[in-house]
Amino acid sequence: MIPLLAKDSKVRRKYLPESRQWLKMLRRSVLVLCMVATAKFQNDPAGQQILLFKEKTKGHIGVMTTSAGAPIEYKDARVTLNSNLISNEYFMDSVTHIVRERIPERVVHAKAGGAFGYFEVTHDVTHICKAKLFATVGKRTPVAARFSPVVVERGGIDTSRDVRGFAVKFYTEEGNLDIVGFNTPMYVYKDPILFPSILRARKRNPATNLFNDNPLWDFLTLHPESLHMFLLIFGDRGIPDGYRHMPGFGIHTYEVINEHGEKSFVRFHFTPTAGIKNLRSEEARKIAAVDPDYATRDLYSAIGNGNFPSWKVSIQVLSLNDVKNAGFDVFDVTKVLPLDDYPLTPVGMFVLNKNPINYFAEIEQLAFSPGNLVPGILGGPDKLFEARRLVYRDAQYYRLGANFNKIPVNCPIQVKVMAYNRDGNPPVEDNGGDTPNYYPNSFNGAEAYVDKKRTELIEIFEDDPNNFQQATELYVNEMTKDERSRVVENILYSLGGVAQFLQDRAVKLFTIIHPDLGYRISEGLAANRSNYYYDDDDKLYNYNK
Repeated sequence: MIPLLAKDSKVRRKYLPESRQWLKMLRRSVLVLCMVATAKFQNDPAGQQILLFKEKTKGHIGVMTTSAGAPIEYKDARVTLNSNLISNEYFMDSVTHIVRERIPERVVHAKAGGAFGYFEVTHDVTHICKAKLFATVGKRTPVAARFSPVVVERGGIDTSRDVRGFAVKFYTEEGNLDIVGFNTPMYVYKDPILFPSILRARKRNPATNLFNDNPLWDFLTLHPESLHMFLLIFGDRGIPDGYRHMPGFGIHTYEVINEHGEKSFVRFHFTPTAGIKNLRSEEARKIAAVDPDYATRDLYSAIGNGNFPSWKVSIQVLSLNDVKNAGFDVFDVTKVLPLDDYPLTPVGMFVLNKNPINYFAEIEQLAFSPGNLVPGILGGPDKLFEARRLVYRDAQYYRLGANFNKIPVNCPIQVKVMAYNRDGNPPVEDNGGDTPNYYPNSFNGAEAYVDKKRTELIEIFEDDPNNFQQATELYVNEMTKDERSRVVENILYSLGGVAQFLQDRAVKLFTIIHPDLGYRISEGLAANRSNYYYDDDDKLYNYNK
């Protein structure tokens, strides 16, 4: 280090020229970094948002007011020293508000990117489903979409190895339809009673407040049906390259009806037209170090630059006979419906072409529920779907209040709401005006409609989960040789530090999925002290590099 603060004059004279040269180099480096940053943000709507606002407004947008609308005098807004604080309404209004600006964070899916756009019908499916959003080819319906890692907290990174939420809200003329899906075609468990357990197993340790892989592998090995999805997560699909290249799946098999009341069963697929792209582990870690908001920034900037992301919307369709003769539980969310047996039927396209104007108002308060269904779409008959109808609604009540559907982003914008709900925490809008507030009534209140071809959701019997065969097919037939090596590497990265009895249980289960998978993980764990395992070509591989 150059002793710039040296007290000895000889030392100062000796090092002064060198220190000046060092400072010049530092200034040049800073200037270069500033130039690079400027060039980077010139085509970055996310980075330039506040500058674009300044250019757009061309002057102050108005007189500053309190939240009650009173204009604020300049001195009250700038200085409080030697003045009465209680009588300064700007001070009182802003200081008391800021400690109330946070609402409860989502327990899962806390961090997210989102945007708005439209869904357009490209193929006629009215013979399958009578929902009006599918009525005619070319019809457009406004949509909102929210994409989110599951476990990551609000301040976390976008490039974690994790499942992603893929939720789409369709603002139809029959009310809002929410498809609350994921970026994997299957889900982690079948029995909804496991929801608190998997969540707590993946969250922070209650004693240390640190993340720990022991609870995760305890859960996975106690509930082996979860390994089907986690094979995908530990594989190349575990870290999407931004949200624009991420597929979505409804995961449930929905019951739908046409105008004649005839039943069909469908699974929703959303395929990015830009192609599916993912990040390797090392690349994701490097991105996280410099841009933890990578996926959110990429989505915002793409839309801001007019590069509107889009997804093809398709369905797999089953008849009632298909359901009965499938040979497996088609309503089991831990399983996929084989595309060879149930090919994709194209339906339409959804496009995101509008960024949120205010993130909190439009994305943080954006509330989804699988129970938001429309005539023609009855939902899934499985217990997980039934449980999600309760859990999601309860979460919105807790976070946003009983009137969360009156928050503008959640309002069914193509419908005049005629509900009998009243009062509660704001927003209440006109609170139902002067209409009757109970049902039934004899005073011309809103009346329920009659569906002469009403169809009830079918009842099913759900057996114990068992998806080892599909997990085997995923490993053998859907993963390339290189991806199989990477999935072993990523599993070892997580499993290598947990208790040995959990490792032993995991090896047994992976061996059931495929002997090769079990063997390679076993070898990797055994060689953990030297950080090596064998790959497909029986070559030693250092999984820490």
